Amino acid sequence: MTEINPIRRELLKNALVTIADNALVMVTRTARTANVKNSMDFSSAICTAAGALAAQGMAVPVHLGVVMPALKGCMDHFGADIAEGDVLASNDPYSGCSHLNDIFTFKPIHVDGRRVAFVSLVLHHTDLGGRVAGGNAADSQEIWEEGLRIPPVKLRDAGRENAAVFGIIASNSRVPDRVIGDLRAQLAALDEAGREVEAIARRMGADAFDAYLADLIRHAEELTRGAIAALPDGSVEFEEWNDDDGAGHGPIRLHCRLTKRGDEVEVDYSGTQDDTGGAVHCNWEFAVSCTYAALRTVLPEAVPNNAGLYRPIKVIGRPGSFVSVQYPAAVGSRGQIGFRLRSIVLGALARLLPGRMPACAGGSEFAIVASGVQKTAEGASRRFLHLEFHNNTGLGGGPDADGQDAGPYCIGNLANVPVELIESENPIRVERYAFIPDSGGDGQYRGALGLRRDYRFLTDGVRVQVRSDRYTSRPWGIFGGGPGAGGRLVANPGTAREEALPSKFIRGFGAGDVLSVTMAAAGGYGPAEQRDRAAIEADIRQGKMTPAHAARVYGYRAEASDPEQAA
Repeated sequence: MTEINPIRRELLKNALVTIADNALVMVTRTARTANVKNSMDFSSAICTAAGALAAQGMAVPVHLGVVMPALKGCMDHFGADIAEGDVLASNDPYSGCSHLNDIFTFKPIHVDGRRVAFVSLVLHHTDLGGRVAGGNAADSQEIWEEGLRIPPVKLRDAGRENAAVFGIIASNSRVPDRVIGDLRAQLAALDEAGREVEAIARRMGADAFDAYLADLIRHAEELTRGAIAALPDGSVEFEEWNDDDGAGHGPIRLHCRLTKRGDEVEVDYSGTQDDTGGAVHCNWEFAVSCTYAALRTVLPEAVPNNAGLYRPIKVIGRPGSFVSVQYPAAVGSRGQIGFRLRSIVLGALARLLPGRMPACAGGSEFAIVASGVQKTAEGASRRFLHLEFHNNTGLGGGPDADGQDAGPYCIGNLANVPVELIESENPIRVERYAFIPDSGGDGQYRGALGLRRDYRFLTDGVRVQVRSDRYTSRPWGIFGGGPGAGGRLVANPGTAREEALPSKFIRGFGAGDVLSVTMAAAGGYGPAEQRDRAAIEADIRQGKMTPAHAARVYGYRAEASDPEQAA
């Protein structure tokens, strides 16, 4: 029996996290698409030989709770037929994955013929076919409309590449060079991570490596239970409304009851309404993953991110509800409802832990895919496809500070796609990218400002698909704070052809047309009358608040000696 040395366990934990992080760095250096190399819509993990999450990289939190069910789907399918040199893959939401664009890959690691671990990478691939470019149409009704569904397969079989699977993926993509390029970047990083894990396991010995992974998970559970036990017991409820389901029905009621007893937490979504269709809802595995990510925010940073963290958390739902849809429902736009689940859990925590949690984060859960054909400098034609996610606009006001403008939050830490890159790779000009003054939820501590981004299309025949929300269900404030301003979409603003658009749509745009996107601001914290005068003046100086808004909401009047503030 292996005797566990706590110092050695800590060193192993850090080594595994570093390996997972290095895999992501390698992907950013070798991937082809902006969504991967710039937005960093990917995640990495290391699992035990039995499929339990042992370590994760600095990545998209909502991916990580799905790694284990996705790996289980592959292990259940292949059983004993998992050998050295294999790479397993799947994107099937009904085999444990989340939606079709996320391809999960798993490489078994062996030492002297014995499996000791899996390394995993998941990337959001830009286009895998379907009725609409990008595969995220909110109004799809069945999984078959959304693109290529990959059941558990082997991308490599005993080290030999499965050319047929690569061919099927390439044949089902509108931009096969970029999708296959991202997939090869994914596999290269998987190989490098696998070599590093194998080297550690070989040095330690298979038995000791197994024992330390198991103890690392046990230790995370122990720390998690201790942190939960320190929170007050109680049962609280919180509900939110999604504007619609993407297919003409709404608003959609989402409800959770959060109960904390001793060293365990239960989150119950049974009060959420039944599924109504569309593709904004999510499968159960993704709902659970979002819940884990939200609860992680109130646990100490020192708690390792592995399967042990999940064990004291019980998530309950009702099959057939909006957060537990059933086959063959489409789930391509499930990210939008994932962000709403985050807000519901954090809202419940704000009631359980008053004075510790911020108001609702901003963001319209905005995603855009713009695709078409453009002429190259040589006169040839090429397909372009711009995919971009803007799920956050910043943090809600908190107990002692304003919400961070344009900051990432909780379950989605995707990076900004630079304007210059969008314009260099697509016939699109970004004519405005700015904060929206006065939009943050009012309060003692205001919420982050909303964002506006205007896209001008420079060629005809551009097919645009948008998924967004928070038009009517604005980000909530707490303890007297006001809600953040809602989202809005407008075609050709300020012209005779100006047109208000719904939050979710698929439509064509021509050369010269503009799509103006207003993304919701974050909620405020505390009564507005308690806001510090110096904070108001700083906002006015920085252009984040107009003097008129300061006067109307906060009762602010500039001193006669300060003509700039009075302007």
